[in-house]
Amino acid sequence: MQTIIPRAIENQMLALQKSNKVILLFGTRRVGKTFLMQSLVKKMDGDYLLINGEDLEVQEIFQRRTVANLKNITGNIRTLIIDEAQAIQEVGKAMKLMVDTQSELTIYATGSSALDLLNQSGEPLTGRLHSFHLYPIAQLELGQTLIEARQDLDDRLVYGSYPEIFQLTDNNSKSAYLGQLIQSYLLKDILAFSGIRLSDKILSLLRLIAYQTGSEVSYTELGNQLGMNKATVESYLDLLSKVFILYKLPAFSTNARKEISKSAKWYFFDNGIRNAVINDFRPLGLRNDTGILWESYILSERIKKLRYSGSLTNFYFWRNYQQQEIDWIEFENGELRAFEIKYSSAKKAKTPSGFRHSYSGVEVQQIDRDNYLEFIL
Repeated sequence: MQTIIPRAIENQMLALQKSNKVILLFGTRRVGKTFLMQSLVKKMDGDYLLINGEDLEVQEIFQRRTVANLKNITGNIRTLIIDEAQAIQEVGKAMKLMVDTQSELTIYATGSSALDLLNQSGEPLTGRLHSFHLYPIAQLELGQTLIEARQDLDDRLVYGSYPEIFQLTDNNSKSAYLGQLIQSYLLKDILAFSGIRLSDKILSLLRLIAYQTGSEVSYTELGNQLGMNKATVESYLDLLSKVFILYKLPAFSTNARKEISKSAKWYFFDNGIRNAVINDFRPLGLRNDTGILWESYILSERIKKLRYSGSLTNFYFWRNYQQQEIDWIEFENGELRAFEIKYSSAKKAKTPSGFRHSYSGVEVQQIDRDNYLEFIL
């Protein structure tokens, strides 16, 4: 029996049905975009039309970008849903023309990459656009009790939170699924939307980042290991962030003479993908990277919570030249918040003297297994 998990942004998206705007939904393949749209249409008022942008006939129809032709696509339908819209050439211009000339039409468009869909849709749709990012299943979407959440925690740390993982009952099936997901879907997006054909280089870069998760990254050192220049490494990492596999955590600094300001860390959005990249699904008791898995899980869940709530909080880490460091810094509307992520609650984090001196009044809060749900729910 399939487990149905309501998504956090469903009601926000549904509320825009009659907005006469374009609502973009981003996220990696297999993250649940199509399922979310199918759930939405069951609750929508009136008729709708659902089409797939990867259908060659759909692509051909959209190439004749005239008011009359685009009107023929929708007829009297007031809600158009385009799944994988980035596959349609210049889809942004077509969607703008449609909402500009059909005052009662609202368009929902999904895309597994921000590479083309944002490029095609950003400028033409200024003032006509709402965008959402769908992440792997968030803890806040599971509706679990405290006991249930803690019972499933080890599984989340190792196998991640892609929707299909919740439908599989044995670990072999989970690891096989994640391996297939990388080869069949995620790499497909990267190569298709970027023109890159060096899939081995992409995988090698992902492996290096997997082993350096939580540590500052040197683009020059990565380039030396991969046989490519620094600029290419940076462009590949930017690409991996645009297909929502990785995200960048920059350094926070208001004093460049004392604090690291140009460094960055890179994290996977999902632990299951990270572990699939290095083909390591051992249980926590047999691993030496449990702390990294814990940190990655907590940070990605925190991002999901804040972004789903509409927060525009900026995220950083902090380190000074005396090697004092703080894992997670949040900055929002002039307010600074600092957190240390610890797997064990036995040892309590202290505010580094350098941070206390520079940012007096900002205490560092420890997030561990005793209080983590308060941080991510």
